[in-house]
Amino acid sequence: MRNACTANCGPRRHGAGDNKRPVLAPADRFLLSVIYLRHVCSQNLLAELMGLCQRTIGPSIKEVRRLLQEHGISITPTTLCFSSGQEIEDFVRTEAPVTARLQETGSREKRLRLLPSRVVVYFVLALALFEDCSYRGVWGKLTAGLEGLPLVRPAVSSLSRARRRIGAAPLRRLFEILAGPVAHLGQPGSFYRGLRTVAMDGTLLHVPDEEALTWRYPKRTGEIMEFGYPLLRLVVLVECGTRAVLAAAFGPERDGELTYAGRLLSVLDRTMLLLADAGFDANEFTRDIQATGAQFLVRSSARRIPTPFRHLGDGSYLARIGYGVLPVLLTVRVIEASVTVTLADGTVRTEQWRLLTSLLDPAAHPAAGLVALYHERWQTETAYFSIKATMLDGRVLRSRSLTGLDQEVYALLTIYQTLIRAAADTACTRPGLDMDRISFTVLQTTAADTVTTATGILPPAGPADLVGTIGRAALESLHPARHRHRVKARTRKNPTSKYGPNTGQHPTTSQNYTIHTVITFFEHGLANRSRK
Repeated sequence: MRNACTANCGPRRHGAGDNKRPVLAPADRFLLSVIYLRHVCSQNLLAELMGLCQRTIGPSIKEVRRLLQEHGISITPTTLCFSSGQEIEDFVRTEAPVTARLQETGSREKRLRLLPSRVVVYFVLALALFEDCSYRGVWGKLTAGLEGLPLVRPAVSSLSRARRRIGAAPLRRLFEILAGPVAHLGQPGSFYRGLRTVAMDGTLLHVPDEEALTWRYPKRTGEIMEFGYPLLRLVVLVECGTRAVLAAAFGPERDGELTYAGRLLSVLDRTMLLLADAGFDANEFTRDIQATGAQFLVRSSARRIPTPFRHLGDGSYLARIGYGVLPVLLTVRVIEASVTVTLADGTVRTEQWRLLTSLLDPAAHPAAGLVALYHERWQTETAYFSIKATMLDGRVLRSRSLTGLDQEVYALLTIYQTLIRAAADTACTRPGLDMDRISFTVLQTTAADTVTTATGILPPAGPADLVGTIGRAALESLHPARHRHRVKARTRKNPTSKYGPNTGQHPTTSQNYTIHTVITFFEHGLANRSRK
């Protein structure tokens, strides 16, 4: 009998000696019984995974079931069921990235906790997904799909301590792994003549007015008093056409955009063309961009007065910059243009533009085409709108410690980039689909619903489904296919904004517009432009 059992099911796992003491300890028997009684998997699969004979597991389960009934304890079945070892392996693989980052950053717990570090990371990510909810509200949404299970409901103080325990490093590494371009080679909107177009810009996030924060994130100060919320400056590098974040840096507002932008240059390479606003036209910065091998197209400030040494056929000219600053002058091509914007309500506005570029050949890169391309710089503004308006909904960051702030910002960036990658995977399933037609709001709300209902969490059997629940919702709610020049309504909501002088100079409603560009040469220099 023993031989037949060993041949069919594996060894019975008895110890040596006449007493035949079972190898399975009481705790092991109880654990296997609970797994089976919760309908996680069958006895056959348990036996296969443990290398046991089913005839060994069966009596153990029967004994534990009797003990539970005697003590009035019932085990509720779960909806998480597995029929094969491969399904369990696939499920564990979805947990691996977070666990690996915890191990890599030294944030993994040393002992078994009611709030394991992996769960805390998921909780912090959920805080970014549900910015309008309290700690208890977010925990409730995370566990809503597990109704009926005897789940722990940690106190707010326990969740706060758990956040401090893991620190910001795991979230930073998660973001760094997810960050990067998602457009395929030659994808329209993301490439210009073989170069991947990327854009860089900065924004400000409001920080809680707490003494633990204001020493690093001070308020703005006037002649008499401090005012407004403390501010955190965030600078990102995004891929045009997809708005995927390639890299990000942040810190106190007092450090200018160039300070943080310099930390992002290592991401650039010779396959990229960087678009940036006038705040990024510093001599040293443009030199450092060129040192990476990347090309650049940046707007020049009115303070710069380049001297032409060669006029080109398309109206642009070559000049050298860096006098008194750079040991070796930098040769750039200067494009000056008069840009007239006519709004649907009849308002007409004319601006002077001066662009600096490292693309020196006017035949390969006509001036008019580069002026039109520069508009793509606003992809960063759209990315910031998704984070600040759609995800944060204009709220102040919730964290009240320095480490918590870092953790929260990286969680926001991680969730944002995850949704952008979901959009990119979805677009790949429909050749020719412009990612601009995919609504970020739909991506976020569907992701939140998926977390709350715990549906579509596990990968289906068979080939990978790139679309998934989130992608299918996005495809059902695509924006119109037509492209329109459209200006967003701009109003000053923050009384401490530096753009106060522009009040009333911009439309209060979104409107279509037409644009007319004339390449020219401003003999008397560039007029100072207002802050926009």
